[in-house]
Amino acid sequence: MRADLERVRQWADAKLATGEEPPWAWYQYMKLRETLDAILAGFDAVMPLPEDSPQPAERSASGPRLVVCNAQPRSAPHYPGSQPVPLPM
Repeated sequence: MRADLERVRQWADAKLATGEEPPWAWYQYMKLRETLDAILAGFDAVMPLPEDSPQPAERSASGPRLVVCNAQPRSAPHYPGSQPVPLPM
């Protein structure tokens, strides 16, 4: 993964080095390069796991799942639809 990010950064550097990119593209390449620099610096800041340490367990199918509740909150005021809504003048 790190090698892929470094390869993309080299590609962006090569595009910037030509000087032939329009201003809007140059700006996007610079943002890409700055973002890749930050990600790569983050990789350097994280210590790699030793080879003999236990690896993180893979997610199981019985893990957390998203649950949706469509019930109205009880604290919400109820306004009947037959009353006119006052509009600002």
